[in-house]
Amino acid sequence: MMSKIETVKLNNGVEMPLEGFGVFQVPDPVQCEQAVLDAIASGYRLIDTAAAYMNEEAVGKAIAKCGVPREELFITTKLWVQDASYEGAKAAMETSLKKLGLSYIDLYLIHQPMGDYIGAYRAMEEAYKEGKLKAIGVCNFYPNRLADLCETVDVIPAVNQVELHPFFQQENALALMKEYGVAPEAWGPFAEGKHGIFTHPVLTAIGQKYGKTAAQVALRWNIQRGVVVIPKSVHKDRMEQNLAVWDFALSNEDMAEIAKLDIGRSEIVDHSNPSFVRMLHSMKIHD
Repeated sequence: MMSKIETVKLNNGVEMPLEGFGVFQVPDPVQCEQAVLDAIASGYRLIDTAAAYMNEEAVGKAIAKCGVPREELFITTKLWVQDASYEGAKAAMETSLKKLGLSYIDLYLIHQPMGDYIGAYRAMEEAYKEGKLKAIGVCNFYPNRLADLCETVDVIPAVNQVELHPFFQQENALALMKEYGVAPEAWGPFAEGKHGIFTHPVLTAIGQKYGKTAAQVALRWNIQRGVVVIPKSVHKDRMEQNLAVWDFALSNEDMAEIAKLDIGRSEIVDHSNPSFVRMLHSMKIHD
């Protein structure tokens, strides 16, 4: 029997599962719909998509077919850079609700700290107060950006989804999130496969003590730091393995060993690089 997925209470009282299922890089609608159905059947209740993933309709179809009551699911989607303005966000939220086939979204995030995200956030605050969004937050907001946003807006973000894995641990970012009461969520909890994470000697050795894989150790480590994880897989057996992290706990010694793996920077994205910023702005998801 699978152990129950624990939750984190967000700063507005909403309960969010500490582990969910991500659908980044699953654009094929048939494959995405099946993956979400398999994930829900395996026990996942948090599903994380985004307008820019081009698969909200597929996620919506799976939600409609899965047989699990809507209130037991926690659906996240995100606002793309192209729509980062007050009016843009208002239209984008309606589009996402329609594509997902939902009357409300559990968590709506600004995908990138680019464009007029303050204007977009104002529109999100209004939708939150109207009940269309149960919680609002951001992604990829580095400490300086997050502090600026929190000091500017009325509703403190509930979540900041950033890159968090054993090789980029972001302890300073987590400390600031804690200060503002923002829950951390990890994208790329497996470092997108870098550093041989699935066979890494340190993670493998720790896992052997508990009869767990290196991947399971990486997920458990983030969870024990209070970080929500959203591993992605289109293989049902892997989905189930990723969920099998609720029946063991890493020791302080294990956590200290993993702390030594931090290289202190991302090898996946660089939001401070102007060419990366330009690339994000140039990526259009609609006319």
